[in-house]
Amino acid sequence: MIPNPLPKLARRVPIAPKSRLRTCLLGGALFTALAAGLSSCSADGKTAEQSAAPEVLPVVALKTTEQELFQDYVADVQAVRNVEVRAQVAGFLEEIFVDEGRPVKKGQPLFRLNASAHQNRLSQARAALAGAQAQASAARLERERVRLLVQENIIAKTELALTTSKVKDAEARVAEARAGEAAARLSLGYTLVRAPFDGIIDRIPLKRGSVVEEGTLLTTVSDLHEVYAYFNVGEGEYLQYVKARERHPDRHSDSVRLTLADGSAYPLAGRIETTESEFNPNTGSLAFRARFANPQRMLKHGASGRVRLTTTLPAALLLPQKSVFEIQDKNYVYVVDQQGVVHMRNFHPQARTGDFYVVKDGLKPGERVVYEGAASLKDGQRISPRPVTLDSLLAAR
Repeated sequence: MIPNPLPKLARRVPIAPKSRLRTCLLGGALFTALAAGLSSCSADGKTAEQSAAPEVLPVVALKTTEQELFQDYVADVQAVRNVEVRAQVAGFLEEIFVDEGRPVKKGQPLFRLNASAHQNRLSQARAALAGAQAQASAARLERERVRLLVQENIIAKTELALTTSKVKDAEARVAEARAGEAAARLSLGYTLVRAPFDGIIDRIPLKRGSVVEEGTLLTTVSDLHEVYAYFNVGEGEYLQYVKARERHPDRHSDSVRLTLADGSAYPLAGRIETTESEFNPNTGSLAFRARFANPQRMLKHGASGRVRLTTTLPAALLLPQKSVFEIQDKNYVYVVDQQGVVHMRNFHPQARTGDFYVVKDGLKPGERVVYEGAASLKDGQRISPRPVTLDSLLAAR
């Protein structure tokens, strides 16, 4: 029978006393806690002392400065004079003397309608005038004859009154015939259509031989040496514009600039001439009209662009756009007090210029606000301010 070796092996393993076992267990727990703490420090990458240090953030002090506010408006460009040339008499389009897009001078022939029918009417009117004049002459002679007979007491005076009324009737017929002759002559003159002023010919929709009725559109002539730019301004912006002119008439100019459809700037400045007398009830806006010189005829009737209106603010409180964050459509910033504690503050902007807001209310000159990093802050948190000057931000824009 083979003896069991397990009892002997068990006798060789010493059993630690209870006190020594307790010390071992406590030491293991302490080691575990220390290891956990070291692991936590290595995971965070910061010591507790470093975590408690305030975050360094750029802070800008607000101040007022003179600023020019630019506001762009969609503009409708129109020629100073843009006239539809229409036929004033009916007929056939016999001749076209000009081409589309060509310049014309005032009085230059543009179209000719067939004039034969109107020439016949003029001849008839002249004949009617001659007949009326002959009848009036006969009536005058008859009146003179009757006057002599009345003076000799051969006939009654009533005969003279009768012949006098016949003379007046004949003279009235002469005036009527003369008016008919003038109308026929005028109609004949309308068969030759002339340019109403110096300008540019637009599209000619009809061709030679077309039937033309009275009032038919023949073409359009545009006077493009100057153009109007019409644009609509909201009521609030209009009031700012008027108040700025009243406060500083020497600084505020009615000069405006025009940006073309391709984004390029029109080289010549325009000037605001007038505004409408009523606001549009549907849009709440008021129409402005500016005039631009157009010596090169670059601007065409019906063109589009953007007019830039400039308003000068002598004491604008500027706030960097980077400092602002929104909560439920309201604008907020973090204001930094003397102890470096940030406080969330609501403000109302008046306008925007570049990367800055013009503050209407809610902030004051001299107050310090967090320039960047507001997204990681909480109200009442302490930071380490790093000053940034407003002048350096304005110079960098």
